[in-house]
Amino acid sequence: MVRQPLTPEQIEAGRRLGALLRQARAGRDLVEVAHAAGISPETLRKIETGRLPSPGFGTIICLGEALDLPVQELAATWRGSDLPWEAAS
Repeated sequence: MVRQPLTPEQIEAGRRLGALLRQARAGRDLVEVAHAAGISPETLRKIETGRLPSPGFGTIICLGEALDLPVQELAATWRGSDLPWEAAS
């Protein structure tokens, strides 16, 4: 199966998500957060810098739990809105 290239919108969504995760991590060590989420530090680094703009759903859920970020906030950031999912539909 050939993976389709990401659209500019998907790349920008990944950058927003990475910025939120970096901000939420604040003073916590990247290695500590990555291990708490069950991913490698390099994977977290790539997500935070936008080099991995479309991480897997399970990865995002685990990062949200490790950083105490609700999935609704992660989704709103990905969509580029502060609206809850119901209001955005």
